[in-house]
Amino acid sequence: MLRLMMMKAALKEDYLMGKPTGFLEYPRRSVAYRDPAERLGDFKEIYTPANDKALSIQGARCMDCGIPFCQSNNGCPISNLIPEWNDLVYKGRWKEAYERLSQTNNFPEFTGRTCPAPCEGACVLGISDPAVTIKNIENAIIDKALAEGWVEHKREKEKTGKRIAIIGSGPCGLTAADQLNKAGHEVTVFERADRIGGLLMYGIPNMKLEKELVNNRVQMMTKAGIEFKTNMNIGDSEESLNALQGFDAILVAVGSTNARSLDIPGSDAEGIHLAMEFLTKNTKSYLKDGLKEKGYINAKDKDVIVIGGGDTGADCIGTSLRHGCKSIVNLELLPTPPEERTVNNPWPLWPKIYRIDYSHEETITKFGDDPRSYGKLTKEFIKNSSGHVTGIKICDVEWKNTNGSISMVEVEGTEEVLNADLVFLALGFLGPEASLADKLGLELDQRSNIKASHGSFSTNVSNIFTAGDCRRGQSLVVWAINEGRGAAKAIDTFLMGDSDLEAPTTATI
Repeated sequence: MLRLMMMKAALKEDYLMGKPTGFLEYPRRSVAYRDPAERLGDFKEIYTPANDKALSIQGARCMDCGIPFCQSNNGCPISNLIPEWNDLVYKGRWKEAYERLSQTNNFPEFTGRTCPAPCEGACVLGISDPAVTIKNIENAIIDKALAEGWVEHKREKEKTGKRIAIIGSGPCGLTAADQLNKAGHEVTVFERADRIGGLLMYGIPNMKLEKELVNNRVQMMTKAGIEFKTNMNIGDSEESLNALQGFDAILVAVGSTNARSLDIPGSDAEGIHLAMEFLTKNTKSYLKDGLKEKGYINAKDKDVIVIGGGDTGADCIGTSLRHGCKSIVNLELLPTPPEERTVNNPWPLWPKIYRIDYSHEETITKFGDDPRSYGKLTKEFIKNSSGHVTGIKICDVEWKNTNGSISMVEVEGTEEVLNADLVFLALGFLGPEASLADKLGLELDQRSNIKASHGSFSTNVSNIFTAGDCRRGQSLVVWAINEGRGAAKAIDTFLMGDSDLEAPTTATI
């Protein structure tokens, strides 16, 4: 009888997710960033080490809700088994938590650091209380798995003899390569830059994602049989296409790199740069010699203006601060977001609210104020006789809703000129660069992305597939993983007639 009671208790413990009353007993406690005054002095990661016991308590807050919206369409694009690994962390079963996490996510160390966590926005607990710290728990799981040596890449099937070329080594290309290698195919990844990683390597600064993490994954994937070729700009010439000869299938995963500019008077002035030019040159120089030699865009002692918000704008702010800029201003065309959800932004949609990102906190620490200024229209760049930018003319704008039609109106009498030695444009992207698609004969959609449907990922050319930002438009790293897994399954099916590879079905485009 006692043994039966113990078995029933064990079964009950395994069945329940988290502690049934945990969300009532424990408040949300996020893993802290390093002190802003300290982290401003280097390009090391902004994060502090996680505490196992503290995260176990946070895992206990997971509610065992009937429908886990965190892994639904509005939550996690790759359908991570979030309640399951929350529960396993609560119970101290870290290796099993990693096994659950790796079933759906090829690179949790990337998403755990860079994803804005739509899963937390869709957390059921978030309806009335602060959401579970899902992102922190995910990041801690993979960090422990890497430290303990649990992570490995390998072929799970015998070699098929099929050869696949992947153009682009960002998160989508790497994910597809990993999946297709598991299926037994020979995979070659072409990257035009000098290092593998795409956006992960040069688009995201080191303080948000240590490049050693990217290099570590590439080394493991290389040992597993994947071939990586750098400095290969496929599509820049007819000759470059010869490298694609002999492959049974091709995946185009080149991202969305055609950046928006600002076509206003004075836009040809020196000192105006696209955000990615600034971030890429900085990381290249940092990895080469710790920013000792020239070759990057140095913001030291400069009045810096960043036009455009979002993660890229925040990264330009954080990088400029670390250089030692004289001042920093971030201009945003849209109005100030609300502190809480509005009626037209209900749960479980992503909460469009006012947030303080890491670099905003750093600016407040250094200069005393949030760098962002909302509802500002940039009208003109002012330059000196040498052609270098010295300032920008801006004005306030109001947004009006007239019978459902949103319009922007300049506010009279609000024009002013801001000093500027450097201006960074973080205005988003318009799609992939056209040269590769042109040379491969690929059709584009109305938004200038390569035309293909989510699920099939097939282009108008029979053996060429496309996925990631070059297909769906500028998006998140976690969406790139979604697309990479989906494209891998589609390619495996195309080559073999069927596929055992898992792929998320979540898609909005």
